[in-house]
Amino acid sequence: MLLTIDVGNSQIHAGLFNGDGIAFQFRYTTAEAHGSSDQLGIFLRQVVRENGFDPKAITGVAIASVVPAINYSLRAAVYKYLNLEPFFLQPGVKTGLKMKVATPKEVGADRIAGCIAAAEAFPDRNILVIDLGTATVFDIVTKDKEYLSGAILPGVKISVESLSANAAQLSSVSIVKPESAIGKDTDTNIQSGIYYGHLGAIKSLKEAMLSEINDDVLTVATGGFSQLFNQEGLFDVVISDLVLQGIKLAYHKNQTNQ
Repeated sequence: MLLTIDVGNSQIHAGLFNGDGIAFQFRYTTAEAHGSSDQLGIFLRQVVRENGFDPKAITGVAIASVVPAINYSLRAAVYKYLNLEPFFLQPGVKTGLKMKVATPKEVGADRIAGCIAAAEAFPDRNILVIDLGTATVFDIVTKDKEYLSGAILPGVKISVESLSANAAQLSSVSIVKPESAIGKDTDTNIQSGIYYGHLGAIKSLKEAMLSEINDDVLTVATGGFSQLFNQEGLFDVVISDLVLQGIKLAYHKNQTNQ
């Protein structure tokens, strides 16, 4: 069994693969992972047990992290409590992608993982991957598996938090699709602005990128907020565990017998 871990700025999203299928997934607040390696290791072992699996049956751990500050503790936790040396998706490992960007080392591991999985799932297709998490991130991978990068904009949660933090009379609101674009009070005004503003940004960026590719492009969405916009006709497919699938593929590409 392979434990895959996607360390994001807000949350850690992890999943245990039993063969090709994912047995279960779980999330952990990234801020809480800044504690000791013991705390993190005990949590990992416990969550595996609580889902009906033996931690000793795990034969590999693969990690994609965009939070370098916790990588040491996470590595130590895996080594001590699962008795394994984790694989990190990082510059220099095999990905199967041709990096057509100015500075490949700066590309987030989660972005690479998402594109690995998308390219594997939809071979011979140009793909736009849109990951709606802490940030909303756009990536293009061509049918020749060339990674072209894309764009980054603040995610919906960041936008709400920024308004609340910087405007004294604006409070934080639930992130939902409003009943109408014309809000009736301050809260629904914010919800309308956040939802339709982000919707417009996604549409505009998608249109601009696809016009530059000038070829058929499949749009694949992932991330915690992908379902929020799933009924808007923006995405061809939504794959919630796309990044975990990519981490698994990267792990297997880098095994010595591969």
